[in-house]
Amino acid sequence: MKARRCRCAGATARRPTRRRPRRRHAAPPPPEVSPQARRLHAALPQTQCTRCGYPDCAGYAEAIAAGGAAVNQCPPGGAEGVARLAALTGQPVLPLNPAHGSEGPRTVAVIDENWCIGCTLCIKACPTDAILGSNKRMHTVIERYCTGCELCVPVCPVDCIALENVTGERTGWQAWSQAQADEALRRYEARLARLAREGEEHAAHLEAKAEAKLADLPAQTHGAEGGELDRKRAVIEAALAKARSRRPPGP
Repeated sequence: MKARRCRCAGATARRPTRRRPRRRHAAPPPPEVSPQARRLHAALPQTQCTRCGYPDCAGYAEAIAAGGAAVNQCPPGGAEGVARLAALTGQPVLPLNPAHGSEGPRTVAVIDENWCIGCTLCIKACPTDAILGSNKRMHTVIERYCTGCELCVPVCPVDCIALENVTGERTGWQAWSQAQADEALRRYEARLARLAREGEEHAAHLEAKAEAKLADLPAQTHGAEGGELDRKRAVIEAALAKARSRRPPGP
């Protein structure tokens, strides 16, 4: 497995330009996916870059199917991607909307080892888990899994992430294969499943902790009585209710 690191580790480090985070739509895609949305989703490059204005490729596909988004909002897909979406929807082929970016070559993120402080923010931002590292340890990018989404760039507090052109003059779908799109989608879905599992485990831990405190209320309240006891009981019960609300409903 190839891990890409900065090629100039022995040279004087130069901090790359920081980019502002992109705005995203707050509403998640609907849970029920229509057949048309599935077809549109399959035609997208799966970079999960959010440049279309939606949280991920699935959200953009749903919006197109619902008539809420145009077919020319995906810079990674480029002109060929617009043509694919237009063919599926019967809409005219439009130029890529510059408000969402421009078509370009495929890039991969490169972390400058001279500046990385191991904050893990880029790891949390990466939609395909393409960044390896741990807290206060240097991070590195696995080139094969990087989609060039750029989401790691604006979150870096020391501006140590740059983007490297790896496809030359090839842009859009000429710089990105269906096999790469399929792999990116698999990794993105695996990441979502992992985050959901970790969230459920964390909620279960908080619930168990609150239940234990409630069961041993006298010790937890240090002998409080009357109104003070009721107040502390209410705090623990509120914490328990909050923990339970974070857990997904049972079958």
